[in-house]
Amino acid sequence: MKKLSSFFQSETPERIPAKPQPDERRIQPRFTTQFRSTFSGHKQEGQGRTLDISAGGCKIESDMTVEPGSKFECRLHVPGLDWPLRVDEATVRWVDGNSFGIAFSRIAPEEFAKLKTVLSDLEADE
Repeated sequence: MKKLSSFFQSETPERIPAKPQPDERRIQPRFTTQFRSTFSGHKQEGQGRTLDISAGGCKIESDMTVEPGSKFECRLHVPGLDWPLRVDEATVRWVDGNSFGIAFSRIAPEEFAKLKTVLSDLEADE
Protein backbone atom coordinates (compact mmCIF):
# COMPACT_ATOMS: atom_id res chain seq x y z
CA MET A 1 0.00 0.00 0.00
CA LYS A 2 1.35 3.39 -0.90
CA LYS A 3 2.17 5.89 1.81
CA LEU A 4 -0.98 7.92 2.32
CA SER A 5 0.51 11.05 3.81
CA SER A 6 0.85 12.72 0.41
CA PHE A 7 -2.82 12.00 -0.34
CA PHE A 8 -3.94 13.66 2.84
CA GLN A 9 -1.83 16.78 2.39
CA SER A 10 -3.88 19.89 1.74
CA GLU A 11 -3.40 21.53 -1.63
CA THR A 12 -3.77 24.95 -0.03
CA PRO A 13 -2.41 25.08 3.52
CA GLU A 14 -4.82 26.45 6.09
CA ARG A 15 -3.99 27.84 9.50
CA ILE A 16 -5.83 25.43 11.78
CA PRO A 17 -4.92 24.80 15.43
CA ALA A 18 -3.38 21.37 16.09
CA LYS A 19 -5.95 20.75 18.84
CA PRO A 20 -9.33 22.21 19.70
CA GLN A 21 -9.03 25.34 21.81
CA PRO A 22 -9.64 24.75 25.55
CA ASP A 23 -12.43 27.33 25.59
CA GLU A 24 -14.16 25.73 22.61
CA ARG A 25 -17.90 25.32 23.08
CA ARG A 26 -19.47 22.61 21.02
CA ILE A 27 -22.81 23.46 19.46
CA GLN A 28 -23.80 19.85 18.78
CA PRO A 29 -23.80 16.99 21.29
CA ARG A 30 -21.02 14.45 20.78
CA PHE A 31 -21.49 10.71 21.40
CA THR A 32 -18.91 8.00 22.12
CA THR A 33 -18.75 5.30 19.43
CA GLN A 34 -16.61 2.45 18.13
CA PHE A 35 -17.47 2.47 14.40
CA ARG A 36 -15.06 1.28 11.74
CA SER A 37 -14.33 4.03 9.22
CA THR A 38 -12.68 4.15 5.80
CA PHE A 39 -11.28 7.08 3.80
CA SER A 40 -10.71 7.30 0.09
CA GLY A 41 -9.69 9.52 -2.77
CA HIS A 42 -7.07 9.69 -5.52
CA LYS A 43 -7.23 5.85 -5.90
CA GLN A 44 -5.96 5.36 -2.33
CA GLU A 45 -7.72 4.39 0.85
CA GLY A 46 -7.15 3.89 4.54
CA GLN A 47 -9.09 2.94 7.62
CA GLY A 48 -9.57 3.86 11.23
CA ARG A 49 -11.96 3.75 14.15
CA THR A 50 -14.51 6.47 14.87
CA LEU A 51 -14.28 7.25 18.59
CA ASP A 52 -16.97 9.91 18.85
CA ILE A 53 -19.45 11.55 16.51
CA SER A 54 -21.74 14.56 16.23
CA ALA A 55 -23.86 16.04 13.45
CA GLY A 56 -20.89 18.16 12.37
CA GLY A 57 -17.97 15.75 12.52
CA CYS A 58 -16.15 13.03 14.40
CA LYS A 59 -12.92 11.94 16.05
CA ILE A 60 -11.02 9.11 14.38
CA GLU A 61 -8.12 6.97 15.53
CA SER A 62 -5.90 5.66 12.75
CA ASP A 63 -2.30 4.73 11.96
CA MET A 64 -2.48 6.96 8.88
CA THR A 65 -0.68 10.27 8.81
CA VAL A 66 -3.08 13.11 8.00
CA GLU A 67 -2.57 16.86 7.94
CA PRO A 68 -4.91 19.61 9.17
CA GLY A 69 -6.84 21.02 6.22
CA SER A 70 -6.70 17.84 4.13
CA LYS A 71 -9.94 16.60 2.57
CA PHE A 72 -11.23 13.12 1.70
CA GLU A 73 -14.35 10.98 1.36
CA CYS A 74 -15.25 9.09 4.50
CA ARG A 75 -17.52 6.11 5.14
CA LEU A 76 -18.69 5.24 8.63
CA HIS A 77 -19.61 1.59 9.10
CA VAL A 78 -22.45 1.95 11.61
CA PRO A 79 -23.88 -1.31 13.00
CA GLY A 80 -27.51 -1.68 11.97
CA LEU A 81 -27.22 0.27 8.71
CA ASP A 82 -27.44 -1.71 5.47
CA TRP A 83 -24.74 0.48 3.86
CA PRO A 84 -21.97 2.61 5.36
CA LEU A 85 -22.86 6.23 6.08
CA ARG A 86 -21.16 8.24 3.31
CA VAL A 87 -19.62 11.65 3.88
CA ASP A 88 -18.75 13.07 0.46
CA GLU A 89 -16.11 15.40 1.87
CA ALA A 90 -14.51 15.51 5.31
CA THR A 91 -11.93 18.11 6.34
CA VAL A 92 -9.27 17.38 8.98
CA ARG A 93 -9.50 20.08 11.68
CA TRP A 94 -6.88 18.87 14.17
CA VAL A 95 -4.37 16.07 14.69
CA ASP A 96 -3.14 14.68 18.02
CA GLY A 97 -0.88 11.62 17.80
CA ASN A 98 -2.83 8.86 16.07
CA SER A 99 -6.20 10.63 16.48
CA PHE A 100 -7.69 13.41 14.40
CA GLY A 101 -10.89 15.37 14.21
CA ILE A 102 -12.82 15.83 10.99
CA ALA A 103 -15.62 18.19 10.05
CA PHE A 104 -18.25 16.94 7.64
CA SER A 105 -17.76 19.48 4.82
CA ARG A 106 -20.19 17.93 2.34
CA ILE A 107 -22.82 15.27 3.00
CA ALA A 108 -25.88 14.39 0.90
CA PRO A 109 -29.28 15.20 2.48
CA GLU A 110 -30.29 11.50 2.65
CA GLU A 111 -26.98 10.63 4.33
CA PHE A 112 -27.42 13.50 6.79
CA ALA A 113 -30.89 12.15 7.63
CA LYS A 114 -29.31 8.75 8.37
CA LEU A 115 -26.69 10.46 10.53
CA LYS A 116 -29.40 12.23 12.54
CA THR A 117 -31.13 8.86 13.10
CA VAL A 118 -27.85 7.30 14.26
CA LEU A 119 -27.29 10.21 16.68
CA SER A 120 -30.84 9.88 18.03
CA ASP A 121 -30.26 6.16 18.64
CA LEU A 122 -26.96 6.91 20.42
CA GLU A 123 -28.68 9.54 22.58
CA ALA A 124 -31.43 7.08 23.51
CA ASP A 125 -28.79 4.52 24.57
CA GLU A 126 -27.11 6.91 27.03
